[in-house]
Order: sequence, then C-alpha cells, then structure tokens
Amino acid sequence: MKLSVEGVQKHGALAVLALVTLVGLLAFPGFRTVDNAGTLLVNAAPLGLIALGMTFVILTGGIDLSVGSVFVLGGVVAAWASQYGFVAALVVPLLVGAAVGLVNGVLVARTNMAPFIVTLATLLGARGLMRAVSTEGSTTYLVESQPFKTLGNGDLLGVKWPVWIAAVLFVAGSVVLNRTGFGQAVYAVGGNTDAARLMGVPVAATQIRVYALSGLLAGFAGALNAARLGSGVTVLGIGTELDAIAAVVIGGTLLTGGAGALSGTIAGVLLLGVIQNLINQVGDVPTAYQQVVSGAFLAVVVVAQTSLTRLRSVAPV
Repeated sequence: MKLSVEGVQKHGALAVLALVTLVGLLAFPGFRTVDNAGTLLVNAAPLGLIALGMTFVILTGGIDLSVGSVFVLGGVVAAWASQYGFVAALVVPLLVGAAVGLVNGVLVARTNMAPFIVTLATLLGARGLMRAVSTEGSTTYLVESQPFKTLGNGDLLGVKWPVWIAAVLFVAGSVVLNRTGFGQAVYAVGGNTDAARLMGVPVAATQIRVYALSGLLAGFAGALNAARLGSGVTVLGIGTELDAIAAVVIGGTLLTGGAGALSGTIAGVLLLGVIQNLINQVGDVPTAYQQVVSGAFLAVVVVAQTSLTRLRSVAPV
C-alpha cells in the first residue's frame, strides 16, 4: 500500500495531465494543432521558471510569496535596461531578482522570521519598486534591443527559446537536487531542520541560497516575458506566486518540505497550462468563470494530494 500510494502521489499530476490532454485532443480540433502546442509551451515557460525556484524553497519547508512581484519587476527593469544592450537587459533583472531573494533568505535564515511574513513584505516592496521605476499606465519601457527580442521570440528547430531555456534549467535543477551535496541539504533542511543542523548541514546557508535562486529565476522569467512581449508590462504577474505554489503542490511536493521532485513540478505547470488552454478553446467564457473553474479543479487536486500524504503516513511499512 505504501508504495502504491507514494507512486500515485509522485506521478498523479502526470496521470491527470495525460488524461486532460487526451480529452482536449478528442474534444477540440484547435487543441490538436502544432501552433496551439507551441503557444501553450511558450506561455508555460515563465511560470515553469518561477515554479522551479519555488520547488527548492518549498522543499526546505519555506514559501516565497514575492516571486509574482519580482517577475513583474524583472520585466520592467529588463525593458528599461534594453536601451543599453542585450547583456544589460539580461543581467540587470537577474541581479535585481537575486537581490530580493537574498534579502528573503537572510531574513528567514538569520532572524527566524516566518517565511510567509518575510516574503509578503518583499512582495509589497518589489511591487512598490516596480511602480517607482515604471511609467504611468499598464505598459512601460519598450524593449529596444533586437537581440533581446529574439531571445523571447526566436526559435530552434521550431521551438521557441524560452521553452528550451526552461527545459535546460529544469534538467540542471534535477541534477542539482539529486546529484549534489546542496540538493541533499535542501531535502535534509525540509525534512527536519534540527536534525539537519546536528548532522552538520549548513542550514542557514542552504535557506539563503534557495531564496536567492527563487528570486533570480523569477527575475529571469520576467526578463524572458519582456523579451517576448517587447515591453515591460506592469499589470501581469498578479497571482503568479499562487500559480507557482499550486504547480509545485500539484506535482507532489509537500508544503511541509522534505519530499518532492522537479518532474512533478513540470507536470503541475503543464497541467495548469492545459487547463487554461482548454478553457480558451471553449470560447466566450468570462474571466471570472475561468478562474472559478481553474480554482475548483486545483482544489480537487490539492485535496487529493493531501489525502495521499496522510495515507502514506499511516500505511504499514
């Protein structure tokens, strides 16, 4: 029973993704097109990068509510920095995102403040900074670097660069989690912080690194989004942190930390993307009802994952 429950929890998101995709393929001709698949993947790439960083944070037993604001801030500063060329447009949002993440990590690790409170504060701070550097209205600076635009809209073998970048980073993240001492430390801190400290695991340093990584990836996601859209858009990103958390939890990573895998996060991100895509295929569905449908579906999946977690805890060895 333990193995079967554990297997369902780890691969449940993938199974649901396959089922929902099959329904879409059978029910909607527009869903079956290559262009639609490409659009789905490109739209999922920024959320995938944010969820990648969020997975590391949640595995340590933390949470990062600031990533949505950092995502928007990264897009705005990338568009602003593009006037100075490709390198500036790419590096500046990475530095800004990493700086916000570093603040989160230091406060969580050194002051023992609750991650929820710390990252809620930086969420507000990053949002305020974004408004300070942006112009009035929903669209701010236009991207001036053509090579930077190509990063968001160019392709390799028919697949857009943001999708390739997200795929490569997920592979790299999986290697880090499963093959390095840092990855072992991430799981150890999330499993039992006190025990990890007694075993000599650098708990504080690990926490600082995962939050810095989360901020860096959120800033990078914002930069890629700005490159794709050709501008820094200030109205995007609201609620993105919740989507990222949902994708991670749907993928089987425990909110309490210590258990999970990036393969599940990938499935969670794609599942969210497929659901939204199918809602769009229906057509003429008000935004409010789209959110109701998405929310209800996510609630069912999260409840199922929670139930499976409880079953694992009581299952005989």
